[in-house]
Amino acid sequence: ELVESPDDANKSYSEFKKLQQQWNEVKLIPQAKVNELWKSYQLYVEKFYDLLKLNNEFREYDFKKNLEIKTHLCEAAEKLADEADVVSAFHQLQKLHQEFRDTGPVAKELRDEVWNRFKAASTAVNRRHQQHFESLKEVEQHNLDQKTVICEIIEAIDYNELTNFAAWDNKTQEIIALQNKWKTIGFAPQKMNVKIFERFRKACDEFFRKKGEFFKALKEGMNANLDKKRALCEKAEALKDSTDWKATADELTKLQKEWKTIGPVAKKYSDAIWKRFISACDYFFEQKNKATSSQRSVEIDNLNKKKEIIEKLGAIDENMDTDEATQLVRELMKEWNNIGHVPFKEKDRLYKQYHGQVDKLFDHFNISAANKKLSNFKSNISSIQEGSPQSLYREREKLVRAADAVKNELQTYENNLGFLTASSKKGNSLLTELNRKVEKLKADIELVKQKIKVIDDSIRSAE
Repeated sequence: ELVESPDDANKSYSEFKKLQQQWNEVKLIPQAKVNELWKSYQLYVEKFYDLLKLNNEFREYDFKKNLEIKTHLCEAAEKLADEADVVSAFHQLQKLHQEFRDTGPVAKELRDEVWNRFKAASTAVNRRHQQHFESLKEVEQHNLDQKTVICEIIEAIDYNELTNFAAWDNKTQEIIALQNKWKTIGFAPQKMNVKIFERFRKACDEFFRKKGEFFKALKEGMNANLDKKRALCEKAEALKDSTDWKATADELTKLQKEWKTIGPVAKKYSDAIWKRFISACDYFFEQKNKATSSQRSVEIDNLNKKKEIIEKLGAIDENMDTDEATQLVRELMKEWNNIGHVPFKEKDRLYKQYHGQVDKLFDHFNISAANKKLSNFKSNISSIQEGSPQSLYREREKLVRAADAVKNELQTYENNLGFLTASSKKGNSLLTELNRKVEKLKADIELVKQKIKVIDDSIRSAE
C-alpha cells in the first residue's frame, strides 16, 4: 500500500520503519511459506526504497549500515565452511539466513554482489551438510551389515554339537563377545534400526533358552548319576570285608569299570561320593595284600626251587648211561611236579625253559637207548639161531605181535590227543606229556622193525 500510495514516500518513512519492526517481531510461520513471504516482502521493501525521496545523505547511511550487517553475515557464513561440527554449522547458517532476510536492502548496484557472496558461502555449508549425511548413510548401512552378520552367526549355531558343559561355556563366551561387539556398532538406518535389534535380541534369547533347557536336563541327569554312584558305593561297602579274595577282587573291578561309564554328578557331591567309593575299594585291596603277602613269599621260594631243577637238568651229561640219565630226569620231573605255584608273571617263561630241557634230554637218550638195544639184539641173534632153526621164526613172530601191541597203544594215545585242547593250563601240560609218550611209542615201533629186519637178514644168510 505504501509503494502504491500517492503520498510522499518521505512522509510514509516512519510508518515503513514500524512495519519493518513488526515484521521482525513475528518469528514462527509455516516453513513452506517462509521463502514465498520473504521474497514478496523484500520486493516491496526494495520498491519502497526506490520510491523513497529522502535526502541522499540519509538514504546512503541506511544502505551503508545494511551493507555492513550483510557483509558481516557473509563473513560469518564463510567461516562456517571450516566448522568441525557440520550439523552445528548447518543450524548456525539457518540463523544467519534469518538475519540476512531481516536486514534491509543495500545500494541497488551492490545487491546482487552481496547476495551472491552470501549464497556461495551457504552453498559450501549446505554441500558439507549433504556430504555428511551421505557419509552417515554409508556408515549406517555398514553398521547394518555388521549387525546382520552377528545375527546370522548366532542363528547358525548348531545346538546338536553343544553336548557338554565345556561346549556350552565356550559358546556362551562367544555370544557375550558378540553382544559386546554389538554395543560398539553405531546406529543402522532408521527404518531398519529397530528391526535388526529385535532380530538380534530374538537370536540371543533363543540361545539362552536352549542353554537353560540343557542345564536343566543336565542337572536331572547328574541327580540320576548321583543315585547310581551311591548304589555302587553301597555294593562296594558290602564287599569290603570279604575274604573271598579273587571273586571279590573281580567284582570290585567290575564296579570300578561301571563307575567310569556313569556320567558326572554335581560338583558339590563329586569329591565326597568318589572318596566314599574308592575308600571301600582300597580297604578291601589293602586287606587282600596283607593276606596274600605270605603267599607271594612262598611263590618266590618255589620259583628258586624250580630254577635249581632247570639248572640240574641242564647239567646232565649226554654221555651218561641212558638208564641212569632217564632215571635222574624222571626223579627231577617228579620233584618239579611236587613244587607249588610260582609268581604268575614268571610261570610261562619258567615252564618253557623246563620243558625245553626235558624234551632235549628225552630226545637224546631215547635215540641212544634204541641204538644200544638194537646193538645188543644183534649180538644175541647168533645164540638164538644156534638153539634151533625155528628159533628165529618164533622170535620174529613175537616181535610182530609186540609191534602190533605197540601200534594199538599208539592208536589209543593218538585218539586221546584228538579230544584234548590247550584251552587250559592243565590241558596244555597233559597234551605235552601225551605227545612225549606218542613219540616214545613211535620210537619203540621203529626199534621192533629194525629187529625184525635183523632177523630177516639172518634167515636169508642161513638159506
